[in-house]
Amino acid sequence: MAKGTPATQALQKAGIGFSLHEYDYDPDAPRIGLQAAEALGFDPRRVLKTLMARADREPVCVVLPSDREVSLKKLAAAAGAKHAEMLPPAEAERITGYHVGGISPFGQRKRVRVFVEQEATAHATVVLNGGRRGLQVELTPADLIGLLGATVAALAA
Repeated sequence: MAKGTPATQALQKAGIGFSLHEYDYDPDAPRIGLQAAEALGFDPRRVLKTLMARADREPVCVVLPSDREVSLKKLAAAAGAKHAEMLPPAEAERITGYHVGGISPFGQRKRVRVFVEQEATAHATVVLNGGRRGLQVELTPADLIGLLGATVAALAA
């Protein structure tokens, strides 16, 4: 593989099998995950988006299907917190080391707890950001959850 991203390097280092999918990223798309699903011809329920939030004062990563919205109340409950809120883009970029639109749950600058929407486990493979805009990685939900030590929960609104 040519020069990878921190995400693809983390997957390779862990010995996780994955496929790469590239597409023309549209920075003006109203919903980046849905734009990726459409551009690649995948069901939006299999294309997962990566969001950065805060549960009480702790930054956390949330992974859920691109056609769903996160319920902050459900996220707070899953994290054992009283309150959850989305992180401002600049803070998400600082914590992850990625640009918004290219945030991957793999290879982030600072390791945070990861929460995956339980619906994502219903598919043989899922597709999510590979660490840069226009790059997606496809892998099994078991590998996603196992590598990240993710908590699986009902998080969608």
